[in-house]
Amino acid sequence: MSRIGKMPITIPKGVKVEVNNNKIKVSGEKGTLERIFHSDIPIKIEENKIYVSRISESKFHRALHGLTRSLINNMVKGVSLGFEKVLEIQGVGYRATLESGKMVIQIGYSHPIKVEPPEGIEFEVEKQKIIKIRGIDKQLVGETAAKIRILRKPEPYKGKGIRYIDEVVRRKIGKTGAK
Repeated sequence: MSRIGKMPITIPKGVKVEVNNNKIKVSGEKGTLERIFHSDIPIKIEENKIYVSRISESKFHRALHGLTRSLINNMVKGVSLGFEKVLEIQGVGYRATLESGKMVIQIGYSHPIKVEPPEGIEFEVEKQKIIKIRGIDKQLVGETAAKIRILRKPEPYKGKGIRYIDEVVRRKIGKTGAK
């Protein structure tokens, strides 16, 4: 059995989980998430815990087992606690501001870039250099952070660009330092 897949998921207080065939609906204080899973992976709720099993030992079912359990666990965590990614802007004149829900980023291009948050995502900007992306869907939070980061990836010579707060950028020595 999958080590991840066989672990039960504890449902915290204030979270309601409904299983209908292979469709799961998780609702909590932060919001509601729905997802349809593969029909070969049975999902049961017993005594405030969610159990995920599989119908065979094939490679496909073993892979789906752990994946399904992780996705359900992320749904439960998302509606109870939420997820957050933090980005940092580095560079002279690089900054971000919020204007009526949209984020306006100035990162060295001839024009400012406007980023509209997808449904269920909210932005917060601190000191014009720190961007916080919050939401209940872990996949959507990560995807939004990656799309913002790709607007100006950190370059290796001066380190300018948008990076994750805990990301380490390998710096290179320029021509003058290579003597």
